[in-house]
Amino acid sequence: MKRFKFVFILANLVLISTSIFAQKESFREYGGVVLEEGSNKPLALATLSVENTNTSTITNTDGEFSLKVPLTTKNAQVVVSFLGYETKTVPLTSLKNKENKIYLTVAVTQLAPVDINAPKNVERLVWEVFSKKGEKYFDKPTIMTAFYRETIKKRRKNVSLSEAVVTIYKSPYEADRKDAMKIYKARKSTDYSKLDTVALKLQGGPFNTLYVDLIRYPQYVFSENAMNEYDFKFNGTTYIDNRLIYIVDFNQLATITSPLYKGKLYIDATNKTLTSAIYQLNITDRNLAAKLFVRRKPANVDVWPTEVAYRVDYREQNGKWYFGYSNILMEFKVDWKGKLFNSVYSMAAEMAITDWENNTDGANLKNREKLKSSIILADEADGFSDPDFWGAYNIIEPEKSIENAIKKIQRQLKREERKGA
Repeated sequence: MKRFKFVFILANLVLISTSIFAQKESFREYGGVVLEEGSNKPLALATLSVENTNTSTITNTDGEFSLKVPLTTKNAQVVVSFLGYETKTVPLTSLKNKENKIYLTVAVTQLAPVDINAPKNVERLVWEVFSKKGEKYFDKPTIMTAFYRETIKKRRKNVSLSEAVVTIYKSPYEADRKDAMKIYKARKSTDYSKLDTVALKLQGGPFNTLYVDLIRYPQYVFSENAMNEYDFKFNGTTYIDNRLIYIVDFNQLATITSPLYKGKLYIDATNKTLTSAIYQLNITDRNLAAKLFVRRKPANVDVWPTEVAYRVDYREQNGKWYFGYSNILMEFKVDWKGKLFNSVYSMAAEMAITDWENNTDGANLKNREKLKSSIILADEADGFSDPDFWGAYNIIEPEKSIENAIKKIQRQLKREERKGA
């Protein structure tokens, strides 16, 4: 059977049995949902951080969250923040009931003359953000724990689900050395019966989301030469964590024919730091765009992307900023010659930093431990039969469709176990 693979940044997965962050034996799990005050709209990707610790998590697309905290952490406060909303602090003890609801209020930008709110030179503002990353972002090596999830859907049906807890050896933002990564724990399941006559695989795994860190890897969007190929425009202000944020729109110049990007940069007005970016690939020529992503395909099929979107969020700790969350969404059309209808597939990948510590002794991974940049997340990774698979590690709560997929996998595994008994 012929197969093809979508690919955008190479990486792989290697199962490692140890981690810098030892599995915590004693923890308490808290939960709830984050909603908009008044409308009750779920707020996806809101950040929840335990004060005076590096422990954090985010909400899923339904606004739901799960937060695992060591039993030694008592009487703590949880800071809940979301772009464009007033930050709220709640006692950790108030989240014992997973039905607990946290309401955030839309932050109202104070009206002011345009010449006060607007940066005087938008291009220079963006240049300053990227040129001074060594001053504003982590300037020491860190070791981070992150949760990673990737899904492949055929139209609305999940056909592949992969999840992993990874350890990231993050270099200082000004350093030339790339970040290194290893897998602590992973699980994956693919239903090839729903993939018709092709099997899709996302090559790159957790590295795909790691490289969305625009400040650490600007060369993938804003290389020194490419910066001059974009038009930057001021588009108002908003708030996050009670900070005034500039919104800057960017798009490739009309004279540029190769596919670049368009989107929004959210820049802290006081510190000139990037707090968030939401952007997408300009698919001006579907054949050129396809060459960026499709590594191999059968000769009698056309494959092209219809949407490629990215997001990255940063967090602040003691005056320094660091990579906190990223996601990628890719949608493709698969058109078989001689068939009346085409197929639509979507791939989503996301990564959330859930804990970190300073790498004070400069520890690094041995070559045999490092994730390489050529292998796909292992199909044979298991674990879906164990409801306590993740233990004390914080994860992104699965949305309803993913939750249903996990339950279906667990039922299938039980049926297979009964057959084999």
